[in-house]
Amino acid sequence: MSGPERLPLPDVVVRARAQVGEGPVFDARTGRLCWVDINERTLFETDLSTGEQRETDVGLLLGAAVPREREPGFAVAVADGLGLWTDGALDLREPVLPEPHRRMNDAKCDSRGRLWAGSNHMEFAPGGGALHRWDGRGPSAVVRDGFTLPNGIGWTVEDDTMYFADTFAYTLYRADFDADEGEVGPFSVHCTFGEEWPDGLAVDVEGCVWVAFWGSSEVRRIDPRGEVVAVVPMPVTQPSSCAFGDDGTLYITSACAGLSEEELAAQPLAGSVFAVATATSGVPVHPFAA
Repeated sequence: MSGPERLPLPDVVVRARAQVGEGPVFDARTGRLCWVDINERTLFETDLSTGEQRETDVGLLLGAAVPREREPGFAVAVADGLGLWTDGALDLREPVLPEPHRRMNDAKCDSRGRLWAGSNHMEFAPGGGALHRWDGRGPSAVVRDGFTLPNGIGWTVEDDTMYFADTFAYTLYRADFDADEGEVGPFSVHCTFGEEWPDGLAVDVEGCVWVAFWGSSEVRRIDPRGEVVAVVPMPVTQPSSCAFGDDGTLYITSACAGLSEEELAAQPLAGSVFAVATATSGVPVHPFAA
């Protein structure tokens, strides 16, 4: 029986030294690839056709930035909670994490434009993480808690299933999802990974989940049965998240935080953004509706 398909080594599309590159998403308004460096509090907006890149310091640890649908700027998940980044100013609408030992992490919008974001304890205390939902029109809500490091979020093309990774639980979860109501059912284990760390993810139109594995030098495609069916080998040990372009290209962020001088010398591309062609396409990722 043959093993998982092995895709080619990805190309470098943004050469960088991001401490913790994360949250790749395409901005339909500009065509730019937007991504963040959590530790450096920086939002990047990259024109992949020209190489032009805008870098903005938002002033707080930045877990994710999601383009808005009808208004300028971004919905952001930051150290202190959730808000809007517009014209160089942060409007912290939901300061739900005032404690210095907590912060927001990864975030993504569902098909109705609601923002879903994970929060975690800065020391990754077990049970200190939660999943939040915010539509921008009313208060945010904690939908589930008891996690350790809530991370990648995504939905199937049918919009009836939500995927969610808890990195330090070594687990990818799934749950029934009601898109109209914005309600998620109980999470069940889709698959576990020993002591490997699933990080950010993207879902394709065939129901498979592409998961970046921090520390394992791979992005893996996991099918609806929970089986690994394809692997993207990475030239860096800390791939962190991924997102599909319109043509089925998978874009992959990475990190250099925590690497020794020797490891950095052996991984000169750590912290860069990569791209690899796939034979599928991604489920559309939606902007923030409010």
